[in-house]
Amino acid sequence: MLKLTRRPGEQLIIGDNIVIRILDVSGNQVRIGISAPKEISVLRDELLERMLDDALVASGRG
Repeated sequence: MLKLTRRPGEQLIIGDNIVIRILDVSGNQVRIGISAPKEISVLRDELLERMLDDALVASGRG
């Protein structure tokens, strides 16, 4: 895992077309902005887990 230190207003570039910008840091919270092509899904991990759980229940396996 790559670990970086960034300040508000700074950004990271991933590949040719994904930009992650640090918007604000307050206490233990960091606000980020992500610019990516529409065909790339950007999800918080807890939402992905919930979607996978819901799909498992809907399929009758959960």
